[in-house]
Amino acid sequence: MLSQRQTAQLIFAVMGAVIVGAWIFEYLGYPPCDLCLMQRWAYYVIVPLSLLLTFLSPPQIKIGLMLCAAILVGSMAFGIYHAGVEWKFWAGPSTCGAGSLTGLLPDLSKPTVKCDEAALRIAGISLAGWNAIISGGLAIVTLRTLTNQSSR
Repeated sequence: MLSQRQTAQLIFAVMGAVIVGAWIFEYLGYPPCDLCLMQRWAYYVIVPLSLLLTFLSPPQIKIGLMLCAAILVGSMAFGIYHAGVEWKFWAGPSTCGAGSLTGLLPDLSKPTVKCDEAALRIAGISLAGWNAIISGGLAIVTLRTLTNQSSR
């Protein structure tokens, strides 16, 4: 079983690797859609937060891990939503595929990336789906760490 500090380190390592991977895919020619960019917000919060937690005292780590768990559950839910849009289970936002909007008109200087079409699938799962799986898995690990160490 992982300690709270080790769990924070795991979150930092995994989420850091995932966001770097997303940037690499973007560099290689897979531009993100608006929903992809919104999914990254969780990473931009949780990566520095989890790194900070590795330097704090146990009571502070526990509070931080509770926040991380909430963010991870939200990230998982957003990933499920986006993957559902890609699989056409439900409609995405009205701006999905409209490109970036400047005022009332689309910004034609930027390529249009549709939210309802997966740019890339790995083992049959889109990057939004992988976000849901990874975030959900880390949320479970985090919650188990908090639950197991609370009962001691």
